[in-house]
Amino acid sequence: MAFPRNSLRAFLTHAKQSLFTAIQSSQKVTIVVGNESADLDSLTASVLYSYIRSLAPPSGAFTPLYIPVLNIHDADIRLRPEFSAVFSHANIDASHLVTLDDLFGGNGTAFRPEKTKIILVDHNSLRGELGKDFAAQVQGVVDHHEEEPRIVTDTSPEPRVIEKCGSCTSLVVRTLKPSWESGPGGSSLVSGAAHGQGDTFDNDASVIRKWDAQIAKMALASILIDTANLTAAGKVEQADIDAVRYLEAKINLSPQDAVQWDRTKFYECIDAAKRDIGALSFEDILRKDYKQWMENELNLGVSSVVKPLGFLAEKITGKPSEDKEDQFVTEIGDFMAARSLTIFAIMTTFTSSSGEFQRELCVQALSSGHAAAHRFAEQAKEQLKLEDHAVASLSEKPGSMQPSSEGPWYVFLLPFGV
Repeated sequence: MAFPRNSLRAFLTHAKQSLFTAIQSSQKVTIVVGNESADLDSLTASVLYSYIRSLAPPSGAFTPLYIPVLNIHDADIRLRPEFSAVFSHANIDASHLVTLDDLFGGNGTAFRPEKTKIILVDHNSLRGELGKDFAAQVQGVVDHHEEEPRIVTDTSPEPRVIEKCGSCTSLVVRTLKPSWESGPGGSSLVSGAAHGQGDTFDNDASVIRKWDAQIAKMALASILIDTANLTAAGKVEQADIDAVRYLEAKINLSPQDAVQWDRTKFYECIDAAKRDIGALSFEDILRKDYKQWMENELNLGVSSVVKPLGFLAEKITGKPSEDKEDQFVTEIGDFMAARSLTIFAIMTTFTSSSGEFQRELCVQALSSGHAAAHRFAEQAKEQLKLEDHAVASLSEKPGSMQPSSEGPWYVFLLPFGV
């Protein structure tokens, strides 16, 4: 039975409680999960997919209810200030989200693979905690990254969409738009549907338009962030443009939202929240948007940061400024050791003082990964048009820094559109 049309807040509340019930009573469950970095795109893609699919589940669905799961633990939500900014527009809060703690909490009840099907959004190969036992349970994929060799090929009745795009959420919108339009509408709602949900309306049609506008704003947040409000050269695809048009049309159908809607201001608000990481520690910044995987017997990790490397260097305290480079290496070494990494990369994106978009790439390898890191540096210089780059607060010498016997640093400036 399809979930009746309701607010996003009501849906998430129901989904979370249904998950607990399913685990406790060993019932079947379908979860929709984004990648391990759990960025804004993974959040909105998983929530949007779950909400729309639950309104109109396909014939042959494993379960009629799709439950969005944020691929991090509860404690890591605080590292993502942009989430709170988006929540306020969607009338939800962090307590409504399902995280890994809800799946693997210490309640003594097993979350069983044979009772589970998984839909991947914003990645196409299940890794991390879920990947250990649930990789064989993947039944659908919507992703905008390069296809990995281990991806499932037969996903029916769920979609298998892997396509270059600025935002995965754009692909979710395009894939499930017919279901959103054909799902339950006003006829499925009882009179007074807005009661108790913080909104007051004259009729049920207004309620639905308001709910759709809230969901549309949530989805727009990640699309606009990932495409710099549809201005990022080399990233924006037609699916992104079409999704923005469709979602803005949803907002404009709600009179209360239409009169206040300003896409540029909305984007600037979410972007400012995402970049507001000054209160986070050095390690928290690296953890905020982090992915880890094994390749060719090397344990690899990458952190994406929305500030320049110089900002990271200034987060290091407790020693004289002339020791910044050594401190930086020590902090990164500790981060790598805690995760048994062979090679670690930091990718930064930021706007320079002159208003120019810039990116940096910093790579460190232990001795066992030295050859691979050097090979990458030589090949990527040509493929990615890397330029040797000096970070003033760390080293005046561009390119390779050699502060540690374990291996070299490679520091580059990347053209933004690459």
